[in-house]
Amino acid sequence: MAESDYKFLCDGERCIECNGCVVACKNANDVPWGMQRRRVVTLDDGVVDKEVSISVACMHCGDAPCVEVCPTQTLFKREDGIVHHNKDNCIGCGYCFYACPFGAPQYPQDGFWGQRGEMDKCTYCAGGPEEDLSAAEFEKYGANRIAEGKLPLCAEMCSTKALMAGDATTVANIFRERVVNRGHANAGWSLNDAQFSNAMTGSEQQK
Repeated sequence: MAESDYKFLCDGERCIECNGCVVACKNANDVPWGMQRRRVVTLDDGVVDKEVSISVACMHCGDAPCVEVCPTQTLFKREDGIVHHNKDNCIGCGYCFYACPFGAPQYPQDGFWGQRGEMDKCTYCAGGPEEDLSAAEFEKYGANRIAEGKLPLCAEMCSTKALMAGDATTVANIFRERVVNRGHANAGWSLNDAQFSNAMTGSEQQK
């Protein structure tokens, strides 16, 4: 297994629906007109104390259904957990779109009605199967910030740090600490009341 298992996580209590992540993604990857690799979704819009916004893209699932249904092996999972795609293999069948619970796969809108072109989606700013940092890679897949030792630009540009990216364990630990500090019941991690009380007491002692 690779050293890291890369994942995204969006903290809904920090997202302010600024769409900075969407703009950063489009600029970094020169995403074609009419396609969005990332979007901000608002749930319970307008409902007081219930409205929450989250940034959504390909979540690079551990058991990615898009990989399972692709008949041409266009989609594949790297050792570091990133779900990549090879546009040269894509036949535009749309199976991945219907299989993805996040609606991540996108198709160009410049052809005839009902005609799909090559699928496009979030690459985790890790380019594609072309040579790293080559012109051909950028033209097909956009930036390869991972090869440069950087994180995806959407997460880097998030002004409230709602959108996090990186090693799954590290990201989960950051989110766990945030939840504990907010004082949520059971900290959102299945602690019983006594364990939660002890955890909060220990946190206070460390301040």
